[in-house]
Amino acid sequence: MLAASWQDRDGAKGALIAAVITAPSMRYVFADQGFAGRLVDWCAHTLRMRLHIVRPPVGQRGFQVHARRWVVERTLAWLTGHRRLARDYERTTKVSEAMIRWAAINQMLRRLTRGHPAHRQQHRRFDWPDRHP
Repeated sequence: MLAASWQDRDGAKGALIAAVITAPSMRYVFADQGFAGRLVDWCAHTLRMRLHIVRPPVGQRGFQVHARRWVVERTLAWLTGHRRLARDYERTTKVSEAMIRWAAINQMLRRLTRGHPAHRQQHRRFDWPDRHP
């Protein structure tokens, strides 16, 4: 997580290195045009990973969904659906990162348990024994 004053492409190297450490088999990454340039070559030579820049179709007019970019937009929409991520309530970036991870885990758990109703315990009523002799 970086300060808002940083350009995305400046922080991308650290994020990509962390991604390769976490998932060494990752070999292909999609990015938008903000990441084009020397970062593509750096990824290929340093990380042995292909950074594919998603570009709009030639001659595009008006709004059009770009290939693979909708996945990122959809994921961000899912995450901001969580109340704690709708606004920046946190005081530190560590807490913000933790909340993003929590929301992602929550979303994945929902997907894994889809179609199965939540198992809830029924309320048990305790009847006091009669105190009459």
